Amino acid sequence: MSYNSGFARANNEGIRQSTGEAVLLLNADTLVEDNAIEKCFDLFSRSEYVACGVQLVNPDGSIQISGSYFMTGGLNNLLPLPYVGSIVKWAGNIFRVKPPSVETSQDYLEVDWVNGAFLMVKKTAIDKSGLMDEDFFLYAEEAEWCARLKKAGRICLYGKFRVIHLQGETANKVFRSKGKGYYNLYDRKGLQIMLSNFVRIRKQFGLVWFLINLLLYTIEIPIFFVGNMLSLFRIRSRPAFSWKNFAQYTSNVLFIWSELFNITSNKPHFYKVHV
Repeated sequence: MSYNSGFARANNEGIRQSTGEAVLLLNADTLVEDNAIEKCFDLFSRSEYVACGVQLVNPDGSIQISGSYFMTGGLNNLLPLPYVGSIVKWAGNIFRVKPPSVETSQDYLEVDWVNGAFLMVKKTAIDKSGLMDEDFFLYAEEAEWCARLKKAGRICLYGKFRVIHLQGETANKVFRSKGKGYYNLYDRKGLQIMLSNFVRIRKQFGLVWFLINLLLYTIEIPIFFVGNMLSLFRIRSRPAFSWKNFAQYTSNVLFIWSELFNITSNKPHFYKVHV
């Protein structure tokens, strides 16, 4: 690629040039051990599944979330919110809502989507569902893709095959960010995560659910402010989130509002946060 085209566009070009019966999206920050790729492909190629993943682990062997279930309207997108997210978790526990993320896949488990760090897909399914959506620069593209792949067949995780995932090392360098996972909403990397998730919700669940999520993200701003202010009146207490976090979060939400026309119109647009 002649430019930093991001995850979807670069992998799509690789898929176009590939000649095998299946393709594997494999992150550069992975370490494959015990012939996990060959073993996974051997089992996958003989199965009825259209896509699969493996159990991703940290360098110390602890489990990473490798796949998830879809939640209506993409409401799991609310979980990272500083204060509203806690309310959503509490409500989910009260009503016994099934957690969307899969902690461990054990031997094998059917899921709705697989982490793009290791995602194996049959060409026949790609022929039916299409390539990844090239509106995405980074994050959420594999979830949106799997939503279309599921219309062609089932998706699973093979928990007995494990791959070490260093998780976020490359992105952290590019965005000059820190931390693992996808709960960061407070810097340029957090903005890219937020933007991609909103684009995915619009594409997968429609305009109404996109607006509901955006409204709740916006309501979080005054709640965030009040929560931090109340912390100041508690003896020897500091806000759970810094005022810098508050300012960066507010700025990121306002950026999403600035992209409102592009996202709601659902016309081709490259959603890349410049760094």
